[in-house]
Amino acid sequence: MANAASGMAVNDECKLKFLELKAKRTYRFIVFKIDEKQKQVIVEKLGEPSLSYEDFTANIPADECRYAIYDFDFVTEENCQKSKIFFIAWSPDSARVRSKMLYASSKDRFKRELDGIQVELQATDPTEMGLDVFRSRAN
Repeated sequence: MANAASGMAVNDECKLKFLELKAKRTYRFIVFKIDEKQKQVIVEKLGEPSLSYEDFTANIPADECRYAIYDFDFVTEENCQKSKIFFIAWSPDSARVRSKMLYASSKDRFKRELDGIQVELQATDPTEMGLDVFRSRAN
């Protein structure tokens, strides 16, 4: 079970849904939250492959911490269609201090459970995870 140093336990559904996104492109994004009562990270929302970046950001609460995975499609300078799997640690300044500490202390353990993350973003306000940031980090 989880202890303070290693962070929260990770619900198996988190790993299953991530594998589906990675292997089958079943989802465009996954939003995860820490369930403090169950002391574990759980899947909060799944975004269909047809959804846009705007749909993704609409599913991230403005004043609560979350983890998210976003499957970012882009075209390289050589005109190749590619995609990269982004891990976003969302910790807005307006979130509760306890929540920010919980998410910060659990992040590394949670990330280790999701094998195949290509780019990591830390964001405290929406501009830090804007499409321009995704584009610059993807290339």
